[in-house]
Amino acid sequence: MKKKFGIIGNPIRHSLSPVLHNYWFKKYAIDADYSIIETKDNKLQEIIEKIKVGSYSGINVTLPFKQKIINYIDKVVNDAELTGSVNTILLDNDKTVIGENTDVYGLQAAYLKEIENDSKKKALVIGAGGVSPSIILSIQKTGIRDISINNITNEKCIFLKKKFNFLNIISWINLKSEIKNFDLIINATSLGLKNGEDFSFNFNNTKNEVIYIDTIYNPLETKTFKYLKEEGRKVFNGLDMFIYQGQKSFYLWNKVNPEIDDELVELLNSKLND
Repeated sequence: MKKKFGIIGNPIRHSLSPVLHNYWFKKYAIDADYSIIETKDNKLQEIIEKIKVGSYSGINVTLPFKQKIINYIDKVVNDAELTGSVNTILLDNDKTVIGENTDVYGLQAAYLKEIENDSKKKALVIGAGGVSPSIILSIQKTGIRDISINNITNEKCIFLKKKFNFLNIISWINLKSEIKNFDLIINATSLGLKNGEDFSFNFNNTKNEVIYIDTIYNPLETKTFKYLKEEGRKVFNGLDMFIYQGQKSFYLWNKVNPEIDDELVELLNSKLND
């Protein structure tokens, strides 16, 4: 019987997760299918019930459900417990619905090798939404101790500070003037997403040696990414993070560690350039 996997989120049509996982299912001759699952808040319980009865063998979770889904699953483990954020759900041998987080691994595997283990470096996370706790934990694991958070509304920053009490909060109105102080900047907002809004200013006063990571991969180059790239800064988009978090999800579900080969990367890039 063919296994069914999928991803929930809203908006979700831009997701390349079906392309990624179906490529690997074909490559490793696994009889399974991965699709986009349209859903709303009031349908989350129903989706978890479908996992319990085997209608789905596993699901990924993206915005805005990474925290909300925790109310409906049996157990959160590892990085999901540390962040309070779930992006991968599976059923264990005891029929327990498990919430895991592969975003932390995704960021570390993709980019954090670029950052020297230097406790004196200063990092800024822009955005306090679904993926932000994973980014904060990833940065913390590198040894960086000076981590700041910034969001349009301060309430979400205050909520994150309760979980990560070492965080410094920078108000949105001070972002442009404060940005020059950081060695690492990660955009964890949806600003720059295809057909969406972008930052209302250029990051023209960043350090020359700053590293900028955009968690967005559609488009591959946001307005801010392009600007900083032209200025000679070290920039990364969210595609590698996306691939690596998917790799770990795939392993958790199938106990196969899939290869990230050139054909896969070319396939994903072709979909993004359509």
